[in-house]
Amino acid sequence: MDRLEQKIGYRFQNRSLLETALTHSSYANEKHAEQAQSYERLEFLGDSVLGLAAAEFLYAHEPALPEGQMTRLRAELVCEASLHRAALSLSLGDYMRLGRGEEHTGGRTRPSILADMVEAVIAAIYLDAGMDEARRFVLDKILKDAEISDSHRGADYKTRLQEVVQRRSDQHISYVLADESGPDHDKRFTFEVRINGVAVGSGSGRTKKEAEQMAACRALESLSQ
Repeated sequence: MDRLEQKIGYRFQNRSLLETALTHSSYANEKHAEQAQSYERLEFLGDSVLGLAAAEFLYAHEPALPEGQMTRLRAELVCEASLHRAALSLSLGDYMRLGRGEEHTGGRTRPSILADMVEAVIAAIYLDAGMDEARRFVLDKILKDAEISDSHRGADYKTRLQEVVQRRSDQHISYVLADESGPDHDKRFTFEVRINGVAVGSGSGRTKKEAEQMAACRALESLSQ
């Protein structure tokens, strides 16, 4: 824990918060409830703290952006890929507490789990020290290297992808809802974008439109490789 706190850049007053942030439900289910809780409740809170920190960042650094473009850009800045990169930089997988089954199926390196764990760590810092310290972590570990180009400011990834695909008349785009989670007041949607039925990108967001935009963004990245 000392080594991880050094990487995070924060020393916890209540270290059990950090331990919970590192505990997958598969591990908690193998233990008695009083011995281990999973990070899921922390993840729920951390998602909101992260969204607020990213919104503040965009509001301060992009005063000319309208609300719709800020919404799309915020989703890109805090998408699973960004959180996964942050998790790798912190080597969170090395500290994760997993159940035996999840361990054997590669859970320690699964991007979705690592991304969720970053959100849980954000919540743990928030509960231990407040918003200022949580914001510092988000800015330093997730948004520090964020590049906001002119193309990002006016991004409409669905239109761009349509333009690319329409260069061939035999290609057809469809967006398919792949997952829907969370309570009614805090839904998260995941969409796949498919070209002629083949998935070429997926993305998540708090609205269906946001998730479709992120899926189109990932598809553009994939097609450009």
